[in-house]
Amino acid sequence: MYAIVDIQGQQFKAEAGKKLYVHRLAAEQGASVEFGKVLLLDNDGTVKVGAPTVEGAKVVCEVLSHLKGERIIVFKKKRRKGYRKRNGHRQCFTQVLIKEIVA
Repeated sequence: MYAIVDIQGQQFKAEAGKKLYVHRLAAEQGASVEFGKVLLLDNDGTVKVGAPTVEGAKVVCEVLSHLKGERIIVFKKKRRKGYRKRNGHRQCFTQVLIKEIVA
């Protein structure tokens, strides 16, 4: 059984026992979080497609940790002008464990 769920504007394929990295959630480590925007639900070949979401379906997750992603370097340059700009960025993520999918 799996579900396609919308978490903060991004779509993820959720299966029980799977770990996901989503954008930083405002939840404490070890807390339980529910996501109700289930777009598609597949139960052993029986597919339910929501319009826009599946009624009564939700994904229950547990927050494992808050962490940062890899460093991304943004480098801008204009040739022959002496303009060089270097900027770095690390995205904040939350690792969640999918406990169950409620249909």
